[in-house]
Amino acid sequence: MSQYVSRLGRRSQAAPTRLRLHRRPRRVAMLSVHTSPLHQPGTGDAGGMNVYIVELAQRLAAINIEVEIFTRATTAALPPTVELAPGVLVRHVDAGPYEGLAKEELPAQLCAFTHGVMQAWAGHRPGHYDLVHSHYWLSGHVGWLAAQRWGAPLVHAMHTMAKVKNANLADGDTPEPAARVIGETQIVEAADRLIANTSEEADELVRHYSADPGKVAVVHPGVNLDRFRPADGRAAARARLDLPQDALIPLFAGRIQPLKAPDILLRAVAVLLDDRPELRSRIVVPIVGGPSGSGLAKPEGLQKLAARLGIADVVRFRPPVGQDQLADWFRAASVLVMPSYSESFGLVAIEAQAAGTPVLAASVGGLPVAVRDERTGFLVRGHNPADYARVLSDFADDPTLASRMGAAAARHAQSFGWDTAAAATADVYTAAMQSYRRRVRSHHG
Repeated sequence: MSQYVSRLGRRSQAAPTRLRLHRRPRRVAMLSVHTSPLHQPGTGDAGGMNVYIVELAQRLAAINIEVEIFTRATTAALPPTVELAPGVLVRHVDAGPYEGLAKEELPAQLCAFTHGVMQAWAGHRPGHYDLVHSHYWLSGHVGWLAAQRWGAPLVHAMHTMAKVKNANLADGDTPEPAARVIGETQIVEAADRLIANTSEEADELVRHYSADPGKVAVVHPGVNLDRFRPADGRAAARARLDLPQDALIPLFAGRIQPLKAPDILLRAVAVLLDDRPELRSRIVVPIVGGPSGSGLAKPEGLQKLAARLGIADVVRFRPPVGQDQLADWFRAASVLVMPSYSESFGLVAIEAQAAGTPVLAASVGGLPVAVRDERTGFLVRGHNPADYARVLSDFADDPTLASRMGAAAARHAQSFGWDTAAAATADVYTAAMQSYRRRVRSHHG
């Protein structure tokens, strides 16, 4: 896959600077139907994608690309437009009831959402938006129509893919519906450019969805390095969060659903304590996040599992927290545990490392890119709790392991700044605009 990326990269570098600046979009319509950039990550369907959209939009605005983000209105309390930052506007579109609409019910609201987007555009002169950038397949369908109607190129980011998720399902998890697979296939065909988080995701687009390799560009998501940094260290963070100074603290942070596999961490802790009961007095297992997706069906499932495994006394359930406090949880932890079945990138893995904390993760999706195995953390093949317990045992035995690996992790995360991601995304926009113009010219020629 890397040859596709380097070819695309070379082409954009070879373009004269003057031309490139002229060809950059001035204003981008960004579409995020099912999750608002104003929502708290870790609640409902809000997660890494929210953070991605907010950070990317702000950094694009900083390099003079205005961004208007269209998202579904989920409360009457918010005005139709909110300025998120200078050059970044969030537009709330009425589509379906404000409350209680599951992500699975949203396809039926795409028509209403598209209507709202078209109404917002109707008030502008032609050519108001130079490009459409859609996130996730629901937005891709709206973007497909909007881009055609506006005579603008479409750039699409999948974030997750039905075929990949269905190939890596957790036990008892619900597969993604056929309608989503069909929808994703149509968007891959329609988009002028597809942005993948990693070269593995780019390969999956080509393999599973027959994407044209020349249309796929790899842009690693970034991390807010001002917010996620080691700061005043582990001891201070533990004091602020009322956590014991000398404890082994394996942390889970994210949406509580089978896909993210927080149960594997609990089972691993149970295996560890069965094997080494003396650790019980110095282990604390925080689970920070709210139920989401298929996890909403059994919101208490994880608490019940902890009780059944006999480890309820060492597990602390905490609701989702704001980004600044999340950074403190990362600093306080001995290790972040991510036993996910599927991750397109795994933004929290980079956030934790930027805060100086190593990561123990499943070797899936983008996690092998995010985590340098045995240097900034450990990658585990499969989901056997005993394999995770073995790594936790190493952290328990070597108190310096967390800080040694954490220092390497913080250095590794430095290469994932959002400025780099925004500049690379702007290059993809430029390439999309060029190929769109060529396509229009050959069509009319």
